[in-house]
Amino acid sequence: MSRFRKLTHAIWHCQYHIVWVPKYRFRILEGELAQEVRACIRIFSGQSHCEIVELNIQKDHVHLIIMVPPKVAISELMGRLKGRSAIRILKNHPKLRKNRYWGNHFWAPGYCVDTVGLDTEMIRRYVRYQEAHEKKIEQQQLKF
Repeated sequence: MSRFRKLTHAIWHCQYHIVWVPKYRFRILEGELAQEVRACIRIFSGQSHCEIVELNIQKDHVHLIIMVPPKVAISELMGRLKGRSAIRILKNHPKLRKNRYWGNHFWAPGYCVDTVGLDTEMIRRYVRYQEAHEKKIEQQQLKF
């Protein structure tokens, strides 16, 4: 299978590495909440005709490698992913809304985005194994 995708008048390969965090970088993205975030990302990115290459949800941030058609702006995609997922999460978890820190916002403003070029496999491994690496570091810190 070719790494390129086809549209009516374009052949493209636009792959991005995107990272974003919950408000105040709270470490809450685990269990049922993490599964809901994962489902939201899959549903809303699919609606934009984007293809998820790698998705890793850590307790305090989300890593996403995604192929985005050239007709979709990254800012629009992120607005849709963060906005619609926040609405769904706060609707399904009303206790979060009652916490004085949350209000009507779930995600911190902004995100980090980088294009993925020739070192795609290295970045995919980083996203895939970062959680294990962070746990190893935490365990080492607990020993001291």
